[in-house]
Amino acid sequence: MDDNLIPLILGMAAVTYGPRLLPFLFLGNTQIPKPVNAFLKCIPVAAIGALIIPGVMTATPDMPAAALLGMGFTAVYGFFKGGIIVPVLGSVGIAYLALAGLG
Repeated sequence: MDDNLIPLILGMAAVTYGPRLLPFLFLGNTQIPKPVNAFLKCIPVAAIGALIIPGVMTATPDMPAAALLGMGFTAVYGFFKGGIIVPVLGSVGIAYLALAGLG
């Protein structure tokens, strides 16, 4: 391994760890207001949606209906039942059936 990589890796670790540690140090006993807490709980969903939805829509450019059917199943099933395995496998299966049947 190149000796120049060690300081780079340590620097990246410090930059990544710092923003996670600072709130615990400075805001450890602070009560977060309910509206702010509700907003913060939405961030992971928004981030995963922003990362996944463009990839889903470009996975089947000739058949966007297959992607929409898969996403629809995932949204409906996930909303009512939750979990991760059944929504993922179900959306893959529905998209596959849509591509096989419509293609």
